[in-house]
Amino acid sequence: MRVWIVFLLCLAGQAFTASITEEEPIIDDVGEEAQPEVGVNPVQVETGDFDEAIDVEEEEEEVTAESPCLNHHCKKGKVCEVDEENTPMCVCQDPTTCPGAVGEFEHVCATDNTTYDSSCHFFAQKCSLEGTKKGHKLHLDYIGPCKFIEACMDAELNEFPLRMRDWLKNVLVTLYERDEENNLLTEKQKLRVRKIYENEKRLQAGEHSLDLLAHDFEKNYNMYIFPVHWQFGQLDQHPVDGFLSHTELAPLRAPLIPMEHCTTRFFEQCDADNDKYIALEEWANCFSIKEQDPDQECGKESRESRQRFAVW
Repeated sequence: MRVWIVFLLCLAGQAFTASITEEEPIIDDVGEEAQPEVGVNPVQVETGDFDEAIDVEEEEEEVTAESPCLNHHCKKGKVCEVDEENTPMCVCQDPTTCPGAVGEFEHVCATDNTTYDSSCHFFAQKCSLEGTKKGHKLHLDYIGPCKFIEACMDAELNEFPLRMRDWLKNVLVTLYERDEENNLLTEKQKLRVRKIYENEKRLQAGEHSLDLLAHDFEKNYNMYIFPVHWQFGQLDQHPVDGFLSHTELAPLRAPLIPMEHCTTRFFEQCDADNDKYIALEEWANCFSIKEQDPDQECGKESRESRQRFAVW
């Protein structure tokens, strides 16, 4: 349980999503003061002290003119290059230009059961297969080198949402406790989480039996509604449409699979109509949230809070 909480604290910021979400551009710091948004491999701008004899405005215009890729965003696996007319365009990244992995924790396993040195190497390879059937089916499966994942039995599958609901509740409470600078949750979200945090009946974080988790969900059902919908809103972003694709699920499922072998089967089961997307109603049903309780505003608030994060 402690390991789970550490992972979703990473999920609460956007640093981790950037490393595995295909469409999310990376934003690098440029200089000490100026911090323009850039693409995956931006043209770095030196913003050191200018000579007093140089007109600052003219120098800035020259830098902008020489850096057409500066504000041109490319999705993961692609980098910005300029054509003969100095027009920026996104092209597939050469895998050999990706930084080498420092350790196994940077390796990723893809759905073709191939281990890639890093997510950079994976997305570069996926880009090279763009437009092919193989490329369409290729996704990042989980964090770490490929390994044997034991089969998920029916009884284990039924236990999974019990732990998952409790985990999401505890993660939100932890974010509430640590949100000293007011950049993790919106004010509306804080009001919702505060009710859970201050409730004397709240089951404290820890290792609990499945029977206790099931009993607490039945007894304190209302404490679990918002955490479930909050997580959906955190993931629903490419695009914001009330549906979760495989790519949008990746930030949650990729770190969980090595620890929870029922993760893949659970999310497959959530897609009740087998259309390759999980709707909000399907998501709620997976966690046994009643049909009348899905709250569209919960997702909206989660998406608003995501804009407040410095990184994820």
